[in-house]
Amino acid sequence: MKFMNEASWDRIGRVVLGIVLLALGWGGVVEGAWGTVFQYLGFVPLATGLLGWCPVYAVFGFRTNAESQELAGV
Repeated sequence: MKFMNEASWDRIGRVVLGIVLLALGWGGVVEGAWGTVFQYLGFVPLATGLLGWCPVYAVFGFRTNAESQELAGV
């Protein structure tokens, strides 16, 4: 898809990171303020990994997906 700016390895890493952060926060492994941060911060890499689009990449014009570069004419 043209709007995707993440390669498959980038997406997999984000999904794994998101799941780990959510498990640490919601599972009670990390407690206190850090546990609360992990509970909600874990949704960010999980969502961007599932969507394949990172808004920070879009702002800076960065992408790890080579196919998107060819389609966009970059």
